Amino acid sequence: MVNNVTVLLKKMSDGDSAAPEELLPLVYDELRKLAASYLRKERSDHTLQPTALVHEAYIRLVDWENSDWKNRAHFFAVAAQSMRNILVDHARRKKTAIHGGNLQKLALDEAIGFSQSNEVDLVDLDDALGELEKLDDRQSKIVELRFFGGLTIEETAHALNVSPMTVSRDWNFAKAWLYRRLSH
Repeated sequence: MVNNVTVLLKKMSDGDSAAPEELLPLVYDELRKLAASYLRKERSDHTLQPTALVHEAYIRLVDWENSDWKNRAHFFAVAAQSMRNILVDHARRKKTAIHGGNLQKLALDEAIGFSQSNEVDLVDLDDALGELEKLDDRQSKIVELRFFGGLTIEETAHALNVSPMTVSRDWNFAKAWLYRRLSH
């Protein structure tokens, strides 16, 4: 199946208009799990549902002009980034809503080294990742791929074309940096 995904991504990159329709059944379950994972970290009354998040992200992914999909890991890395952007955009709209817009809270679980009870505003997290990106783009990408994308150390290393040891080291540094930044 992994090879089929890569083949279809290559077809998409080459402009095959049928490829997105063939690709969806192969990636849908994994994208749905990723979306459900994100939304489990959100407040219980969140208005976005996993299916809607998957569909919006998928539309953004297949509508890319001149996309050059390298492989399955690259696709899911970009999907993670797309879902993050959708959730942050949604949080920003809620934050600025006329009705007082409750801020969306994202529980940074032990995957990033915070306790379950420590919730962080999703917009604040996005801002912090923007700051981290200015300091170290690779570390920011690692957080995005690991936390938002759910990729393993090895998958992240493959997506970024670095060693797993480098990913592990940068992941630990980025978690510590984010903890300090978001604790204030």
